[in-house]
Order: sequence, then structure tokens, then C-alpha cells
Amino acid sequence: MSETPQAYTQRVLSYVEGQEPIRVQRASAGKLKKLVRGLDRKQLTWRPAPGKWSIAEILAHVADTEIVAAWRLRLILGSNGAPVQGFDQDSWAAVFKYAKADVKRSIEIFSFLREMNLAMLKSVPRELWDNSGIHSERGKESVAHIVRMFAGHDTNHIRQIEEILTQLKNKKKSKKRKK
Repeated sequence: MSETPQAYTQRVLSYVEGQEPIRVQRASAGKLKKLVRGLDRKQLTWRPAPGKWSIAEILAHVADTEIVAAWRLRLILGSNGAPVQGFDQDSWAAVFKYAKADVKRSIEIFSFLREMNLAMLKSVPRELWDNSGIHSERGKESVAHIVRMFAGHDTNHIRQIEEILTQLKNKKKSKKRKK
């Protein structure tokens, strides 16, 4: 069964409960770089289960999602109450061939866009963080809420990558034991 938009929101926000979302976002690019350092293409493209994304796919998604963040934040900051369209991440993964994505490039794009978005957020008056958009699936969301959501989104995908790395390590240990 697919997760409801409300359940998704609660889960993602729970990852950053009690944390400063800007601090979480500022640290994400470095964490991603560190996690993939030294991995080969086979490790980066290994899928933990059918229908689950590889590390390369996750990183391509995170880069694309930062484009979404850039647009949504600017739209809402400039037009309080604006409609905000959701997107089908699996469709984007297929159309934009996330499985073949260059991991280094995905991280570069994410890092650059994140830096831009954080600078933009720092430059606008804090009262504009109360501006809201109407998300097509989740309803009314303020800039402050979106900032928390993207921090939780980062954490969600960092955890997924860490889990994949654990699975790869266990797989490697299992192969050694069989020899």
C-alpha cells in the first residue's frame, strides 16, 4: 500500500524533529559526498530490492528535488497562496534515466542549488517564511514548513543510502564466508 501524503509528511518531519532545518540542509551535501566516496559504479547502481532505487538514482532524485525546492520557494515567496504542483518521482526517474546518472554530477548539481537556495532564504525577510502555497497533494504549506520538509527529505535519503551501504557490506561479508 502506498503512503498517504499526510503519512509521508509526518514521517519526513519526524526525521528532523528538534533540529534546525537550515543546519540540516547545510550539512547534507557534505554527508552525501562522504557516503559515496570510494564507491565504484557497480556499488552505486546496485538496487537493494526490485522497485527500490540505487544510490545513483537517489542522488539524481535529490538533485532534481532541489530544482523543485528552488521553484516552489521562489513561487511562494513571490506569490503568497500560489498553487504548487506535485510531481511523480518515479516518472521523473524513468524519463531522466536516474539509473544512468553520473553520481559526481548529481552531487555537484545538488550542492550548487542547495547553496543558492540557502542564500536566497537568508536574503528574504523572515516574515515571508509565513507565506504559503497550496500543494496539489498535501494542501497548505508555508515556506517554513517546506524548509523543514526538505531537511527531512535529505535525512530520509541519507538514511536510505546508509542502509544500502550496510546491505552492500553484509553482502560482501556473506560472499567472503562462502569462499
